[in-house]
Amino acid sequence: MYTRPSPRRTRRTRTRTTARLTATLFTAAALLVSACSSSGSSTTSAHGEADAALAALPRATPSALSSYYTQQLHWRSCGVPGFQCATMKAPLDYAKPGSGDIQLAVARKKATGKGKPLGSLLVNPGGPGGSAVGYLQSYAGISYPADVRARYDMVAVDPRGVARSEPVQCLDGRQMDAYTQTDLTPDDQQERSALVTADKKFAESCEAHSARLLRHVSTVEAARDMDILRAALGDQKLNYVGASYGTFLGATYAGLFPGRVGRMVLDGAMDPSQDARKMTLEQTAGFETAFQAFAKDCVQHSDCPLGDKDTTPAQVGDHLKAFYRKLDQHPIPAGDADGRKLGEALATTGVIAAMYDQAEWEQLREALTSAMKENDGAGLLALSDSYYERDAGGHYSNLMMANAAVNCLDLPPAFTGPDQVEKALPAFEKASPVFGDGLAWSSLNCAYWPVKAVGEPHRIEAKGAAPIVVVGTTRDPATPYRWAQSLARQLSSARLLTYVGDGHTAYGRGSSCIDSTINTYLLHGTPSGTGKRCS
Repeated sequence: MYTRPSPRRTRRTRTRTTARLTATLFTAAALLVSACSSSGSSTTSAHGEADAALAALPRATPSALSSYYTQQLHWRSCGVPGFQCATMKAPLDYAKPGSGDIQLAVARKKATGKGKPLGSLLVNPGGPGGSAVGYLQSYAGISYPADVRARYDMVAVDPRGVARSEPVQCLDGRQMDAYTQTDLTPDDQQERSALVTADKKFAESCEAHSARLLRHVSTVEAARDMDILRAALGDQKLNYVGASYGTFLGATYAGLFPGRVGRMVLDGAMDPSQDARKMTLEQTAGFETAFQAFAKDCVQHSDCPLGDKDTTPAQVGDHLKAFYRKLDQHPIPAGDADGRKLGEALATTGVIAAMYDQAEWEQLREALTSAMKENDGAGLLALSDSYYERDAGGHYSNLMMANAAVNCLDLPPAFTGPDQVEKALPAFEKASPVFGDGLAWSSLNCAYWPVKAVGEPHRIEAKGAAPIVVVGTTRDPATPYRWAQSLARQLSSARLLTYVGDGHTAYGRGSSCIDSTINTYLLHGTPSGTGKRCS
């Protein structure tokens, strides 16, 4: 579910850590039909949610996979002090293990303390498309609580198709620049056609450069890779902390291998039981909730360019939309070395980027002031570039490419063509007067994906799993709180932990109540009772 809310990162979910790392998008949850439904097909309840449940895999390891499960990882220095790296092999196609391998990048930092070792703790920051190895080396391996790092080997694997693990490749930097500037609020047939053409070109480029991978980057396959890693590390159980999309990945693992779940934290939870359109619509409402909170805060500051203390959040939204309309007609300079100007699409992306973390609201106010009062779009462009992981040299990580590849494989598209988007616009605009139009159109890209989706909405029960801590934030923009409630109801052993506040995800973001509860669970295996609320 990433939110391609402004731009093109479909249904994404991204996490910002205290180290200001962006974890990423989020994807709609769906799995291989053969794996996720005991009946072989999905059914839908009266509430519009899937009734079919993800079925656990057989406990015995198939003989065709034994060589993967018994492989030895050869650890080496990888240029970051204190960390070791290795390459793990997994079958490209689990249905045909002998048809070829995929090489996955793994990193670890050994436990640093004298207490009894607790094994490995696998971390994933979200996405899909976020580099878990990068997250480990830049944040989790050095900034997770010292007591946790003392007892666990901190471990990460870049999921297949991501970063160092045979990344999906599509457009080059110049082409990505053009793609991210595509108008996501088309005003006429010409602009609508341009948006469709951009989505088709993106999909075609992914097929041209990564045809081998596109059919084998599903969340189910990534979860099965995690079980191979568990075995290669010598662990009987998988201990795991996943954020955002990482919660879907972790829950999928629990559903497939419930008996191998150790201590598992799912922070900023996704709901796998919904289809892509409903998920996108609810995420749209989530970003509106975040914007309302930002608007109320902004007008309390003298430097807010969107209003004063007498301005309502709705009026703040109207002022921002009026600014967008101006940019749509007349982009403004942004001091960019490659000549990019700030238009509506990049400005919207910059605003959405700041919705993930209230710590960025001050930066957003300053960026909006510069753009609206001084005709300088540099601040909003910088926020947009951070969201897209574009560096100063014009190079993009493969975040958006992997994001689309996983999302479009995991779940059928929200819309199959522009006419469906047009019909859905009133619902999206009602969910978010500020972001609804752009988020609806941004959900069109999977309609033109070269590979048919292999997944469908489903429930994950993970019957027999050890206690799993599901964390939800009440005003989370990217993974609405209702999703955490839904996932906690689905998982048979879930304990729901609630953070009453703003921002995306909760662990390590300043709540001592959240942090101490999770740390106690990771260190002692004692989760709090379900329903605990923190602020």
